[in-house]
Amino acid sequence: MIFGLFRKRNNNQLIVVRQYELLTSVARQPIFYTDYEVPDTVMGRFELLSVVMILFFRRTRASATSGQELAQEIVDAFFEDIDYSIRELGIGDNSVPKRMKKLAGMFYGRLESYAAAMDGNDRVALAAALRRNIYPKAADGEASMAALAEWMMTAEAHLAGIEEDAIATGSAVLPLPAAFGQQLV
Repeated sequence: MIFGLFRKRNNNQLIVVRQYELLTSVARQPIFYTDYEVPDTVMGRFELLSVVMILFFRRTRASATSGQELAQEIVDAFFEDIDYSIRELGIGDNSVPKRMKKLAGMFYGRLESYAAAMDGNDRVALAAALRRNIYPKAADGEASMAALAEWMMTAEAHLAGIEEDAIATGSAVLPLPAAFGQQLV
C-alpha cells in the first residue's frame, strides 16, 4: 500500500534524469565562466545551476499539474546532487543538513529576486541581483553580469515557446550562450 505513493515518481525517473542532464549541460558551458563573468568555483557553479533551475522552474509554473510535479522533482534532484557534492568535498555528515538548509534558502531567495526583475523585464535590476549573489563580497561595478542577465531573458523567452510535450517528456532545452558579439542560438 505504501509503495503506491512512489509509483508516479518512479515513472518520472527517466524523464527527470533526461531533463536534469539537459539543464546541467547548459550550466556547464565553459563560456559562462570565460565570457559571462561567472567564477569557476564551487559557489560559481552553484549560482549558475541555480539560474538554470530557476529558469526551468519559472517555465513550468504555467504548465499543467504534471509539468509542475516534474519541475519539483528536478529541483529535488538538484538538491540531491548538491548534497552529494557537499559530501564529496569532505563535509562531515553532521554539517550537511545545516549547509543544505542554507543553500536551499539561498536558492529560493534568488528565485524571488530574479523573478521580480524578470517579471518587470528589468535587465538592469536582474544584473544587479546576479552581481549581489555571485559576487557578494565584491565592490559595486566589479562584474557587470549584463551578459548573463541578457542570456537569462533570452532563455526565458525561448522556454516560453517550448511546447508542453517537451516539458512532459523531459526534452526542454535552453539556448546555448553565445560569445560576446554573437547572437544566441
